Amino acid sequence: MWVKICGNTNLEDAAVAAELGADAVGFVFAESKRQVTAAQVAAITAHLPAGVERVGVFYSHDAEEIAETVETAGLTAVQLHGGLDEGLLVRLSERFGERVRIIQTLHWTVGGENGSATAEQLADQIERIAALRIVDRVLIDSKVGAAGGGTGVTFDWARARGLFASAPRGVHLILAGGLKPENVAQAIAELEPWGVDVSSGVEATPGKKSPERLASFIENARATVLP
Repeated sequence: MWVKICGNTNLEDAAVAAELGADAVGFVFAESKRQVTAAQVAAITAHLPAGVERVGVFYSHDAEEIAETVETAGLTAVQLHGGLDEGLLVRLSERFGERVRIIQTLHWTVGGENGSATAEQLADQIERIAALRIVDRVLIDSKVGAAGGGTGVTFDWARARGLFASAPRGVHLILAGGLKPENVAQAIAELEPWGVDVSSGVEATPGKKSPERLASFIENARATVLP
């Protein structure tokens, strides 16, 4: 199970996550309680183990702006929010090649749309992504109002089972949205995602991780045995 710890704002938290076995640590460059600058992240990534992915979370659709941040911050992957932009995927792929991985975020709207319609819409978008053959990782996150991440709210896992079960060959689905140590095992058992992503669920306060909750989350995610 691939595990990403997102919303890091300092070296201590990112280093602890890496030490506990996280596969990736994430940094938010969009407006957020956890927003960081490229310079701040550069001071963190320089001290992380080489095998840990350094993921930048972007709402920008400006390929040059994203690329500049990647280079300055020392990132190895970008996670794109703000809707599916196929042109942006193409531009970033041309710019980075295989040097920087791309994760596309898609949102399950909570409290606004019929769950079945949401599942159908997301399935269509995932098929479009698969057809491009640029992105092999898609993150499904909760969207509550204008907030497209870090909400601490889960979406309807029961309605999402079919979506996760029918992912196209070569596309890995990552589950986010309201995950925490107390429910990550249940989430994995119900949806069987390729990976999980957590931010607020392992925090002591916004922007500051709890080492105990980090350890518990990673342990519970890795202990879950899939059929």
